[in-house]
Amino acid sequence: MSRVAELPFNEWDADLRSLVHEDSGSPLEKKARGVLANAPHIAMANAAFLGTALQRCKLPRRLIELVRLRIAFHNQCRSCMAMRFQSAVEDGLTQDLVCSLEKPMEAPNLTKAEKAALEYADVFATNHFAINDETFRKLRQFFTEGQIVELGVLTGYFVGFGRFLASLDIVEELPEVYQDKSRKVGPWESAESVVVRG
Repeated sequence: MSRVAELPFNEWDADLRSLVHEDSGSPLEKKARGVLANAPHIAMANAAFLGTALQRCKLPRRLIELVRLRIAFHNQCRSCMAMRFQSAVEDGLTQDLVCSLEKPMEAPNLTKAEKAALEYADVFATNHFAINDETFRKLRQFFTEGQIVELGVLTGYFVGFGRFLASLDIVEELPEVYQDKSRKVGPWESAESVVVRG
């Protein structure tokens, strides 16, 4: 059970309620939205930020999703690891690619650009003080300045928001492998996932 109570839909702020149909989304999405509804201004700001950032982003959705899932592993955010964004699936994200995240630098099915972004995400999530000029030199081989800013801001969002979601402990709606918190898990450990909008 989530560490923060889920607010029933009929008690949501009217402005927030107008943005979402009560029955839309997976049980995991509904539960997370219900928790965020306790602070409607934050829920609306979060939805506006992520919606705008992803809609206008110049980075491929597949790359963004690979970065998000790798960070979810570092955060041990089981909700984040279980989710797959529909737009990333439509952009070529497969379970084989997700499995490559266990050892991304050795994966033959990841592009050099994806590996560079994942290397940046790994350092950002685990030791951001180690990011240096060489880190950005590697990124510039594949990405424009604007794309580097997009990657950095989204990586920061995934680290922070993922840690918040991990702290909520929303696991009851997840595939079984993610419910067992006795060991560290990765998104590559289950082909069963929850596809969400976005």
